Amino acid sequence: MPEKITTFALGELYSSADIQLALQVGNAGGVRLNLGADGLVNRIVIMTSVPGARKLGENPYHDRMEGDILVYTGAGREGNQTLAGVNKRIPHQLESNFPIYGFLLVGSRRDRNLGPKRWRFLGLLEYLRHYPETQLDVRQQLRQVWLFEFRMHSAVPAVDVSGDRLLSAQMLAASREIERAGVDDREVVSAKEGVIPNLAENATEIEAVRAHLLAMPPQRFEHLIKQVLMQTGFENVSVTKYSQDGGIDVNASAGKGMWPIRDLLIQVQAKRWLHTVGRKEVAELRGSLQPFARGAVVTTSHFSRAALNEAQEPGKNPIVLVDGFSFATLVRSIKLNMD
Repeated sequence: MPEKITTFALGELYSSADIQLALQVGNAGGVRLNLGADGLVNRIVIMTSVPGARKLGENPYHDRMEGDILVYTGAGREGNQTLAGVNKRIPHQLESNFPIYGFLLVGSRRDRNLGPKRWRFLGLLEYLRHYPETQLDVRQQLRQVWLFEFRMHSAVPAVDVSGDRLLSAQMLAASREIERAGVDDREVVSAKEGVIPNLAENATEIEAVRAHLLAMPPQRFEHLIKQVLMQTGFENVSVTKYSQDGGIDVNASAGKGMWPIRDLLIQVQAKRWLHTVGRKEVAELRGSLQPFARGAVVTTSHFSRAALNEAQEPGKNPIVLVDGFSFATLVRSIKLNMD
């Protein structure tokens, strides 16, 4: 039996047995619970993996780390998923503040050089939101899955298991004070509410386009937006230098055919994300705009309700929001070659 780990250090590698023994969780599944005698959660462990470019092309919906956000998809690659069992426990962190540990698989069992310590500690995770999403399964059939988004906290270099509950509560309180994310920023705008255009008769074809977009490198996505703008009548379209700084990615001017707003400067921020675009990103774009320019955020994912409210805030320069379904619909309608 391996020696029991008492402290998990950020970035260090551990075996599945180490994790099971130290955190008193099961040895199977992507979400592993430790429950108290009262049936309430003491801690949760999230076991995930991040694909390379080839695997991302095969499955664009795979779990991802985007900046400090971990996007975790519920289990099962065929049929509809349900929010039940262990997954249903995750949002309870909002009230109970229990610790959620994150571990990333860095190699397969076939890698003899790596040995059994194949799980890198990502740090403690903060639950942000969960929501249903329509995706294509391995048979290219539409199905509903559940996505969970977490913030990975790297400021805590080591976690003493004996004091993880208190540490988690302190970390979460500090993070929530800084972010001040309300209910509206946890809620993802749903197509069923009519906010996002829903062309059900072409939904499978449109989702196939969105899956293609999700598999693109971010720089390629920016250039695709340039192509779409040019093909839909915009002029003087240019992609800015790639910097990952959250600023302006594409500039364009309204074309001659758009005579009431001809020459209006349009500044676009591209978000080739799987995770949700929130209020913060919309507000930051507005602050980056040139005087009298109109801003737009184009994403492969979704927007929170707070982002929608921020974009339409009275007295502020309005921001156009284009979600993944809407943009994929546009790309499909103009028959744009994405290869």
